[in-house]
Amino acid sequence: MRLEWIILHPATLPAMLAVSLSMCLFLFVSLKRDLWRAEKRWQSRVEVLEAGLQARAQALDERCNALSQAPSQPAPAAAPRSGLNLTKRSQALQMLRRGAAAQEVAATLSLPLNEVELLAKVNEIALSRSAGS
Repeated sequence: MRLEWIILHPATLPAMLAVSLSMCLFLFVSLKRDLWRAEKRWQSRVEVLEAGLQARAQALDERCNALSQAPSQPAPAAAPRSGLNLTKRSQALQMLRRGAAAQEVAATLSLPLNEVELLAKVNEIALSRSAGS
């Protein structure tokens, strides 16, 4: 089979050129169509995200306005420290020196009994050391 007639025929070159150009045109148009569809998809996603962002911004503005209009409340007080404070310690020592029982001191000052007993023991040790020196 000889293919020389394809090359030698005068209509072959323009026909091949027409087919090539039509293929290029088809590819160009399909590429443009795909790009247009992708742009529409992304545009719809951006619109959804912008709507969500605006809703959150509006909620945040409302919250900010509500907080700015609310009466200012004082800061919550600090949690009380554990253990005896100095005034209760001195009161407990005064009561113990006057001869009050540890249970009576604990009940009067609203202190745990073991803390009052510990305070009494520490006071006895301190007194014995200061008397011995």
